[in-house]
Order: sequence, then C-alpha cells, then structure tokens
Amino acid sequence: MAATVLMGHHGRKRAGPGDAFWQYRSAQPGDPRRSIDWRQSARTDAHFVRETEWQAAQALTIWVDDAASMQFSGGDRPSKLRRAQTLALALATLAIRAGERAGLANLAEPPKGGRAQLMAMANSLMQDGDRSDYGTPRPQTMPWGARAVFLSDFLGPPEKLVDALTSAADRGVEGILLQILDPEEEAFPYDGRTVFQSMSGAIQFETLKASRLREDYLTRLAERRDTLNGLCTRTGWRFMTHHTDESAGAALLSLHSALGPRR
Repeated sequence: MAATVLMGHHGRKRAGPGDAFWQYRSAQPGDPRRSIDWRQSARTDAHFVRETEWQAAQALTIWVDDAASMQFSGGDRPSKLRRAQTLALALATLAIRAGERAGLANLAEPPKGGRAQLMAMANSLMQDGDRSDYGTPRPQTMPWGARAVFLSDFLGPPEKLVDALTSAADRGVEGILLQILDPEEEAFPYDGRTVFQSMSGAIQFETLKASRLREDYLTRLAERRDTLNGLCTRTGWRFMTHHTDESAGAALLSLHSALGPRR
C-alpha cells in the first residue's frame, strides 16, 4: 500500500532552507549579491531577494488501540485491530521513506527514521494487547509541532481521549482521529433472541427482542461521533471514519492527504 502513495517534507510557512518558493523581499544591507533575484529586480528600480520556504523533517506519532474491543470482526472481514495495525505501519513506512520520522505513542522512544525503526514498530504492534474492553491513549512521546494519528473504535469512555488531545494541542500537535468500525457496528443487524458479550467477556447482556435496541444504539453511536467531532474542532484535529469492509488503500490515501503540509 505504501508504495502507491508519496509523502514529502512539510513546509513550515516561513522563510528558510528548502526548494519551494516562499516570497520576494527587498534586499537589505548585508545580503550577498548571489542571493539577489536579478530577473525580478530588473522589473523595478529596487533589488529583491528570492526566499524559499523552510522545510524540515516532520515527526509522526501513531497510537493504535489494541484493547479487546478492537479484536471484533463480523463475517470474514479483518478485525478492527488488524486494520489499524496495517494502516499504522503503512503510514510509518510512507513517512520514513520520505526522510521523516515515525514512532508509536505508547513507547518511550521518540519518533525516528530508518528501516530499523520500522522493524521495531512492527514488533511492538504484534505484541499482546491491552486486556481491558476499551483502550485509552496515554502518549509517552509527543514532540512539539509533530503530527499524530490515533486509530481506534473510540467506543470507550472519552475522558482520557479528551486529556490526550488537549495536551497534544498545548504542544502544537495536530492530527487525526480515525474511528475504525465493523459494518455490523454501524447497522446493528440483530433481531430476536441475542446475547451480547464484550470481547473481554466482562460484560454480557441477553435480550429476546434485539431489534428494539437498534434505535437507541444508533442514537448513542451518533452522539459519540458528535462528541469526537466537537473534540477535534476544539483542538485543531480532524475526525475521520473507516469501515473494515472498505479498502485499506483508500483509507491510507485519505490519511496521507489529511496529513499534508499546513496551508
């Protein structure tokens, strides 16, 4: 997937070392003659210096929710966790191939570049996950001005997520919440006698008429999305959704576009 997408250095919206044109400014005493743009200067009686936009390697921090709820899968679709792991590693591959740095939010090590970092991230993603029903982000490393992507179903209590995004915004970190759901969690296609059980087995509920729960469930799901959207609006993040029956490549392209240079 990563091979189908390109990712480049991010502009800093200020003059500095880089290749992209930023602006012309009037020449000042002390500017070397070689910095003067003679083509632009020839159009007026003044001398102008052509400045480029400062570009620097961007740090990308990724959090993958590996709690029990993410292991859910309906039919022959991949689990939410496997889709999150795939997207996380593909994003990291894109960033590192472009000379940028990537890392996992739950690790103490800061984002790094190089193939060894990709292997370390892959090994970490394959470790045993959180045994609780729902995961909460606890970022250990969020570099100033970095970009971040949180991959989860975001169905658990939102308080810890609010704390994480508020702290990230205070550090100038912008990012994306990608809510990954199985289609069954969107449609609630259950009817008649049904036993609902959490993935950890800690919660179980039986009903004889599951269809009567559909409207309330869909209302709660819509309310959760409104909460997530509002949180992103307040902190400068973006909220996106993805379903496990959809193309992982399309989701990767959407994430890549949303992580583009600040404009």
